[in-house]
Order: sequence, then structure tokens, then C-alpha cells
Amino acid sequence: MNASAGKPPAPASAQASMHERLRAEAAAGPDAVLTGDAAKKAQVIAIYGKGGIGKSFTLANLSYMMAQQGKRVLLIGCDPKSDTTSLLFGGRSCPTIIETSSRKKAAGEQVAIGDVCFKRDGVFAMELGGPEVGRGCGGRGIIHGFELLEKLGFHSWDFDYVLLDFLGDVVCGGFGLPIARDMCQKVIVVGSNDLQSLYVANNVCSAVEYFKKLGGNVGVAGMVVNKDDGTGEASAFAERAGIPLLASIPADEDIRRKSASYEIVGRPGGRWAPLFEALAVQVAEAPPRRPTPLSHEALLDLFKGEAVGRGVVLEPATMDDMCAAEVLNKPSLEVVYDGA
Repeated sequence: MNASAGKPPAPASAQASMHERLRAEAAAGPDAVLTGDAAKKAQVIAIYGKGGIGKSFTLANLSYMMAQQGKRVLLIGCDPKSDTTSLLFGGRSCPTIIETSSRKKAAGEQVAIGDVCFKRDGVFAMELGGPEVGRGCGGRGIIHGFELLEKLGFHSWDFDYVLLDFLGDVVCGGFGLPIARDMCQKVIVVGSNDLQSLYVANNVCSAVEYFKKLGGNVGVAGMVVNKDDGTGEASAFAERAGIPLLASIPADEDIRRKSASYEIVGRPGGRWAPLFEALAVQVAEAPPRRPTPLSHEALLDLFKGEAVGRGVVLEPATMDDMCAAEVLNKPSLEVVYDGA
């Protein structure tokens, strides 16, 4: 490639300055998120699960059903992918709080609620968003998003339910915010009958248990099984962890097809209405519980040996293996003096 055809390299001083800024951002601790008394005691519920397990599908349909039942519902996407609300809005993505805040700040303007919050059939929804890949910490983006919500009057808003969609397989501080700082009353985990999603669900239970020991108040209200194929590992996990099973959404072709085309299936009077009506009741009424996280071996025991490779033995590597050749064990040349 001809170097003269591209952009000239940045001066060394500019590169050093950029590196210093990135190091400073990585080293900075999270700013305090204000928590005050809300005007109305809304139920704030954080939903966690492995990426791609169906949290956004579950929440879009759940929030829609709750709104149709006359509840005031606010759905907040807390995933840097910013896809929580896409199903609710027919595939359209709404401007994120992080993106809008940066744009408005550059223009010297203030963010208004109408810039970041949108509604459909009684559901209010917004996305916190996150930085572009490689340009910042997603967890700090979550914290910054909540700081902006505070400035927009979050604690004076009047909702029956605030549903927070959090990615469960990211463990940095911002994603654990609702649990660590008692920003929600309870947690719901979404999983399926596969080891990786239950591993994430177990990690969330471990986080809740950890902060319970430190005096926290957040508990796990239960588990939703998505794409349930009837094999039973997720329900067995819920029983072993001491949390109730709130709903099982079947691995059904009708659900898959409609979800792929951004259709709400949890509509009153529809085929799947009873499922989401029952889930809405469970989400509202299930009390927060203290879970009993499983050890990794106990988690593996939920599955058949051939499914998770329980018969595999860890074989330690040798230096010969690492060097792909025999390593000569040379005697030391160190001189040892008697009486030293």
C-alpha cells in the first residue's frame, strides 16, 4: 500500500496525549449515581441474561402486555448494543442517551426528554447506549447514562414499573449497578436449557448473594426460560438455586418467525396472550429471594456427561510441550559458598 495515499500519521505528541486520556479513563472510578426517594414507589426490576438469550424479546412483549393491562411502564435498555427497544418499535432503533448527549453537548444544547424517550401503545422506552467499539468502557457508559437520567428528573417520574435490560455476561461495575447500589428491588434472570446461559444466570445469583452479605437488599424474583425445548435443565437450575420459575416460553416456530420480523406476540387476545398475562402477574407479585448459587461442578451436573464433557481430565502442560522440543535442564552456574 502506498503510504502517501493515506492520512499522514498523527504526531507522536498527539498519540501520547490520546494514550494518556485513554489510560485516565480506564483508571477513573465510577462517579456516584444519585439515589433519592421517588415521587411514586415504582417497582424497579433489573432483567439479566446471556447476550442473545432473548431478554429483549421477553421484555418487549412483557412491557407491551403490562401497558395493555393499564400499567404505566418504562423500559430502559442498558445494553451497549442498544437493541432492547427494536422489537417494540418494529425494528427501528431509537437514538441513545449516550449518542444524543454527546451530540447535544457538542452543539451547546441541553438534552430534553423527547430526545431520548419514545412511546408506543402506552409503553415508554429508551436506550442508554454505549461507546463505539474500542473507544470507551461500556460499564462507564451505563453509569453516565444513569447520571443523565438523574438530571432529567428520573426520581420524579410516575411509573408503576421500570424494567431495566442488562447484559449478564459482562461483569464490570456499570452492569452490576442495580444490584450493587440497591437501584432496583429485584432481579429476574432469563435463561435457556444450555450451559452458557445458566452459567450467566448463576453468576448473577452469585452477585446478588455477594451484595446480600454486604447488607444489600436486592433479591432474585425468579427465572424466565426462553426457547424452552423441554429438556429441563433450566427448571432444574431454578429449583437448585432456590428461585421460582416465572414462565417458560416454548421454542416455537410461530414465536421465532414473528420475533424475527419484529412483531409483538404478547398482545391481548392473541395466541400467546395467556403466557405473557401470567408472566406480568408473576413479575409484579414475585417477592425478591436470596438465591443459592451453584458451584461449577453442580452446574455441570445438571447436564448429561456427553453434553458438557464432564469426563475430560485436565492434563498439565510441560515446558517441553511449550517449546515443542526437549528442553535441556542446564545446571546452575551460581556459586554457593559454605556458611553463606
